[in-house]
Amino acid sequence: MKKPPGGQPKDELTVTPPKKWAAGVPAVVHALEYSLEQTSPLKTGVDLLTMNQVGGIDCPGCAWADPAPGHRHRNEYCENGAKHINDEATTRRVTADFFRDHSVSELSRQSDMWLNHQGRLTEPMVKWPESDHYEPISWNDAFRLLATELNSLDSPDEAVFYTSGRASNEAAFVLQLFARAFGTNNLPDCSNMCHESSGFALHETLGTGKGTVSLHDLHHADLIFLVGQNPGTNHPRQLSALEQAKLNGARVIAVNTLPEAGLLRFKNPQKARGVIGRGVQIADRFLHIRAGGDLALFQALNRLLLEAEDARPGQVLDHDFIQANTSGFEEFAEHVRAVSWDDVLTATGLTRTQIEDVRDDVLRSERVVVCWAMGVTQHKHGVPTIREIVNFLMLRGNLGRAGTGACPVRGHSNVQGDRTMGVWEQMPDSFLDALQQEFGFDPPRAHGVDSVNSIRAMREGRVKFFLALAGNFVRAAPDSEVTEAAMRNCRLTAHISTKLNLSHTVCGRTALILPTLGRTERDIQAGGEQFVTVENSMSEVHTSRGRLKPASKLLLSEVAILCRLARRTLNGKPDIPWDRFEADYGAIRDRISRIVPGLHDFNRRVARPGGIQLPNPVNEGVFPTAVGKALFTRNDWEVPHLPEGHLLLQTLRSHDQWNTIPYTPNDRYRGIHGSRRVVLVNPADLTELGLSEGQHVDLIGVWSDGADRRAEDFEVVPYPTSRGCAASYYPETQGLVPLDSVADISNQPTSKGVVVRLRPTASRTGTSMG
Repeated sequence: MKKPPGGQPKDELTVTPPKKWAAGVPAVVHALEYSLEQTSPLKTGVDLLTMNQVGGIDCPGCAWADPAPGHRHRNEYCENGAKHINDEATTRRVTADFFRDHSVSELSRQSDMWLNHQGRLTEPMVKWPESDHYEPISWNDAFRLLATELNSLDSPDEAVFYTSGRASNEAAFVLQLFARAFGTNNLPDCSNMCHESSGFALHETLGTGKGTVSLHDLHHADLIFLVGQNPGTNHPRQLSALEQAKLNGARVIAVNTLPEAGLLRFKNPQKARGVIGRGVQIADRFLHIRAGGDLALFQALNRLLLEAEDARPGQVLDHDFIQANTSGFEEFAEHVRAVSWDDVLTATGLTRTQIEDVRDDVLRSERVVVCWAMGVTQHKHGVPTIREIVNFLMLRGNLGRAGTGACPVRGHSNVQGDRTMGVWEQMPDSFLDALQQEFGFDPPRAHGVDSVNSIRAMREGRVKFFLALAGNFVRAAPDSEVTEAAMRNCRLTAHISTKLNLSHTVCGRTALILPTLGRTERDIQAGGEQFVTVENSMSEVHTSRGRLKPASKLLLSEVAILCRLARRTLNGKPDIPWDRFEADYGAIRDRISRIVPGLHDFNRRVARPGGIQLPNPVNEGVFPTAVGKALFTRNDWEVPHLPEGHLLLQTLRSHDQWNTIPYTPNDRYRGIHGSRRVVLVNPADLTELGLSEGQHVDLIGVWSDGADRRAEDFEVVPYPTSRGCAASYYPETQGLVPLDSVADISNQPTSKGVVVRLRPTASRTGTSMG
C-alpha cells in the first residue's frame, strides 16, 4: 500500500503573492501529480478520458453543465474534477485491520485530510456501545440492526435521513420513498446549508426554485454578473463558458470580497492561447464589495435604472414585460427610490461612481445574466438579496429570453437532482399525491426537519436515529460542538460512505459505516450492469456509468443498500418492489417517469446523447406563483455594524479541496502553502488592530447569545480582502457559526457573516513568509 502523502498538516506556513491567473499548464501538472499519487496510470487514464463524456462518468466534483454532444473537448474536466475522481479511484484501502489499530478517539483527533488519505472503505463496520473501536459486521446483521432500531422508535419522526448531493437520482428517489413509506418527511440535505436561500427566493418570485439559464444563454449574454462566487476553485469549468462568452463579446462584472485568480485571467489548457499565450481576461470590472453588501448594491442599481427611465421615458425599462408578466412593480419602485446612498456606500464599501459605471454597463446590454453562489446565500439576508437580483433582472426583461436569466451556481454534482427526486422536507402536495397514486400509500404531509432543525431535534432527544447517504454532515454543519453533542445523543448513527471522514468518529450509542460503490466503479446487479443519472445546475438530466473494478467485493451500491434496508424495515408494507428496484435501476426510472414532471419516458430519453432538458416554466413565459405572475418584492436590510476592533469573517474553500475534504494543505491561487490555519485580513485592518504579519491569533466569535465560540491558533496573512472583512477556511471555522444564526426564511447557516475579534495566541511566533 502506498504511504499517504502529507499526513497531518504541520502548520509550516509559507506565503507567496496571490496568483493573477488560473489554470494553464500548472493545473494539468497538479492534477496528474495528485492522480498518480492515488492510483495507477491506467485507472487515471480511464477516468479522465471518460469523465463528462457521453456514456461515461459524470464528474462528482461540481454541478456545472456539459457542452452539447459533439461540442465537448476530449478532456472535458478541470484540475479539481481530475483530483476528485482519482481520489475516489485510489488504490489505498481501509480494512478491518486499520480499525483494529486505530480507536475512534484517536481517529477523532486526525485531520479531514489525513482521514481521506487513508483510502477506500472496504467492508461494513460497527461500533458498539462502550467500545472505542469499529469492528466488522456482516451486511445481513447490519441491516437487521438498522431495521430493529427503526422499528423500535416511538414515532417515524424520531428518524432523520440525510442526503449529500453526490447521490444519484435513483438512490435519492429510493431514499425519499423509503423514508415516506416509513412515515416521515425528515429528509434534510446538503442544499439546506448551501443554496437553500436560492430555492426559497426563486420559488417565491418566479414560481420555480431552479435557475433559468443554459450554457447557450451564458455564451450569448452581453453582460454577466458573477456575485459571491469563485469559479476558478469551486466550479472551474465555468471559466471555459465565460471564456466563450468573452470571445462572443460579453462583458463580465465580478462582485466579490476577494480578488480571485480565475476571474482576473483564465489560461485554458485545452487551447494554444492558454498554454503559450496570455489567456483571456475574464472580469472587465471588479467590485471589491464588503461581505453582505450585495443587496445594497442591487437596490442601488435598481434605483439608478428607475431614475434613468425617468430621464428617458420608455427607453430603459421593459414595460411590456413588466405589465404582462409581473406584479408588485409600483410598491417595489416606491421602496427602492427611498434607498439612502449613504447607507448603500457604507454597506458595500464602493463609491457611487463605481456603481454608476455598472449601471452604464447594464444600459448598454440587451441580454444580462446574473450568476451567484454561497457568497450571496450564506448571509442572514440571503433570500432578500436574491429577490432583489430578480427585481433587477425583471426591470429590463432579462428573464425567459435567450442570453438572459438567473443562474444559481450549485457546487455539488447532483444536489439539484436530489430535490427533483423528492429529497426535501417540504415537498409540495402535488409530488406526494403522485407518490400516493403510484405506490398506493399516503405519504406523511407534515413538514419534516431540515439540517439545522435536525441538529436541534437530536440535541433535544426528539430524533434518535440518523442515517446519512454520503456526505460529512458533522463537518459541514454549523456550531461544531453543538452538532457533535447532538449526534452523540442519538441511539444509532449510520453513514453510507466511500471514504473515511470525521463524521464517522462522532458516533451515536451505536454507529455503523456502510461502504458503497463510488461513481467511478462498475455497478453490476442481478439485472446486469447498471447506470445512474444526475441533474446539473442547468436542469439537464443525463447518465453516469462507472468503468473501474470495485474497490472491494464487499461493497454494495447506494441503491442496493437502501433497497435492502427498506425491505428489511418495512416488511412488505406498503407493497413496493424493492427487489426489482435493486436488480434493475430502469424499474426505478419507470416509476420516476410517472411522478416527476418532465421525466416522462425517462429510460428511453435519458439514453440519448445529451440526456433530457427538464422544462423551466419561466423560459416558457409561465410564472407559477400564487398570482400567476413574477413578483417584484420590497427587501429591507440593515447597514452591517461591527463593534470597534472586530471583523466580519467569511468561510471559504481552498483550491485543493472538495467540500469538507482538503487534498493538500495548499491554496496556491491565494499563495497559501503548508497550512490551513490561516486568517486572511486586509493590511490596513491589521494596522488598525495592532496585529502583524505571521502573528498567531484565536478567532473569537461574537454573537448575541453570549456563548464563547472560538477557533484557536490561526496565523495572520495580509491579503486584499475588503476593508473590515476577513476570510478563513471551511470547515475549520464552522464552529464559529451558531446553530441559531440562520438566514431569514430559508434557515440556512450564515457562514459568510461571522463577527469575530482576533486575540493574540499566547506563546506563538510567526513562521516563514516567503
